[in-house]
Amino acid sequence: MLEKKTKIYWLFILPGCLFLAVFMLIPLFSLIFKTFFDESGAFSLGNYFELVKSTYFQQVFWRSIRLSLISTAVSAVLGFPTAYYISKYSRNKGVLMALAVFPMFTSPVIRSFSWMVILGKKGVINTMLVSMGLTTKPISLLYNEFSMVVGFIQLFLPTMILSLIGVMDNISEDLNLAAGNLGASRASTFRHVILPLSIPGLVTGSVLVFTGCLTAYTTPQLLGGTDTRVLATMIYQQAMSLGNWTQASVVAVVMIVITIVISNGINYISRKLNPTI
Repeated sequence: MLEKKTKIYWLFILPGCLFLAVFMLIPLFSLIFKTFFDESGAFSLGNYFELVKSTYFQQVFWRSIRLSLISTAVSAVLGFPTAYYISKYSRNKGVLMALAVFPMFTSPVIRSFSWMVILGKKGVINTMLVSMGLTTKPISLLYNEFSMVVGFIQLFLPTMILSLIGVMDNISEDLNLAAGNLGASRASTFRHVILPLSIPGLVTGSVLVFTGCLTAYTTPQLLGGTDTRVLATMIYQQAMSLGNWTQASVVAVVMIVITIVISNGINYISRKLNPTI
């Protein structure tokens, strides 16, 4: 009887697996496979060596890592207290969660154009700074790394908040009461009880935010401009502007490897901080 049920379950899963294999896995692996061969068809790592030696790629590579890590760290700092308040103290939890999720229903293109209006030389912020006498001329807040980080944080902060709320909801209030009865202050309870138990949500949110920032295209393309390239925009540049699909494929493979390595690194660090994960 159990074997029949198992076969039925596989019948439900099979269409989805076939769809993913045909339209995602096969094209992806064929793309990766071609990067390991030169023009003559012989096995070679020359494409990767050529890319790594490029000064331009090195700048784009480290910029992508740096901006993704900064955006992830800021999202964690802003998202943790927000999620904690919504989960433990808010009487309108449903409304606040809806407000946190609402930006996710807006297109990244619209959000990026909104930041262009706000951060531009004639935007809201520069107009306020000049009118208040804090600066004599508009500050360059757009088409640089600052505007990209702002766009990333606004884009992926809801993901961090939701990941943390899902974990914090499962932290029993009895633990806080027990810590208080044993003489622990609120700060001590937060540091020794809430924070360690929230690490799984923090890890999940960090991985999602970092991956999203590293692979995002629309936000860095619109807010970063042509002089602040990241890996995602570099792939588009190599494939669509220069017509170098092989080089674009190599950059894509590097991006996949980076995502896997950083994600595993975050999980490793979290396990060292909290062995129960």
